[in-house]
Amino acid sequence: MNIDTSRERTARLRNISLQSILLATGAQQDPHDKKKWHTIQGAISIDDIKFMNWNRAQGGGGAIDLIIHLYGLNFKSATSWLHSHFPEHTASNPIAPNLKPPLKLPSPAPEKLNTVKQYLNTARRIPAHLIDRLIQRGDLYADHSANAVFLMRGKHHIPIGAELRGTGPHPWRGMATGSNKNTGGFFIRKTHIEGIVLCESAIDAISCFLYHPATCCISTAGARPSPTWLRPLIQKDQPIYCGYDADATGDAIANTMISRHPSIIRRRPDQHDWNEMLTSRP
Repeated sequence: MNIDTSRERTARLRNISLQSILLATGAQQDPHDKKKWHTIQGAISIDDIKFMNWNRAQGGGGAIDLIIHLYGLNFKSATSWLHSHFPEHTASNPIAPNLKPPLKLPSPAPEKLNTVKQYLNTARRIPAHLIDRLIQRGDLYADHSANAVFLMRGKHHIPIGAELRGTGPHPWRGMATGSNKNTGGFFIRKTHIEGIVLCESAIDAISCFLYHPATCCISTAGARPSPTWLRPLIQKDQPIYCGYDADATGDAIANTMISRHPSIIRRRPDQHDWNEMLTSRP
């Protein structure tokens, strides 16, 4: 690869929209300020290609800087991460893979488990028996910050990451360091299923399961049009539904997903998301 080609590819990676990056990392958009996002590094504000982390008094410009900031990667690892997650923005020759830091799951904190259980049961209206079932299966635990940790599993049920959800007064969600959303996700199911529903978060997957208990509900940890593991799933002869949020982002990503995989059917929640349906019912 010559220098000009390398510079062109780097420029394409740098110009990936920051909103797309934040969605891919599992960050949550603030419901009151569309430019503000809650990330694993704290609150970040974005303005076109610029971002600012007010908690850390650090900022930068472009997608590469943002990934370096979020994951503490060097330049080469950050561009490799972007190439892996947004291959359409690079040419056919791959960047040398050095994709992510190793998986580092949060340490369990049993003394914080009651806080997590109370939050999920009271604030999210998830039945206690289902919370206990997830804990017994090892798919849910509490960390030392009293975050709910939803384990993501890949092939042979090997852990490949975790979704983190804050249980305090300020909404927050993120991902465990080194999580690889391309190789698996959080899921909930019974033994025999009659379809698969893709959701944007673990809490939404659990909530959707309560409405559709005959399905396997899988979190893609953010609205994503084509996770790597989706195509093999389609070949398993089960109907697949896209249950992403009923908003502009959810609809746009669902349309993109269905354009790439026409067999997938849109299953739009009646309210903004599946958990909002659950928490608003009498």
